Amino acid sequence: MSFEPKTKVELDPPKDDVISLDYLSKCDGQREGYPTYVAIKGTVFDVSGNKAYAPGASYNVFAGKDASRGLAQSSLKAEECRPEWQDLSAEHKKTLADWYTFFSKRYNIKGKVEGATNFTDEVEGTSAAS
Repeated sequence: MSFEPKTKVELDPPKDDVISLDYLSKCDGQREGYPTYVAIKGTVFDVSGNKAYAPGASYNVFAGKDASRGLAQSSLKAEECRPEWQDLSAEHKKTLADWYTFFSKRYNIKGKVEGATNFTDEVEGTSAAS
């Protein structure tokens, strides 16, 4: 997976705002007046403007939620788009870390999911930024 965008992306400084699950769920690309957010390992990214996350598009399944598990497993199944990822294989954890890096180079970080406990792998101590 290539991490560098084809064209340079000017990103805002990361925010550490607390984003409630209720608000995150409204940021699913389907509600007028709301941005489109995807959370990975409890970190919320603003993917507004990327048509792949729009209603009916292939990645809309990830919008409005912490989709860590689905991304780690390269799954587009709605039931896999949930925050729990710590029990996955090392290979899936590496894939998730790669997705986190990919997103962090393309999308503004808007904050952290309120009450999130999935920033790190407690067993291995792997941080969200790794």
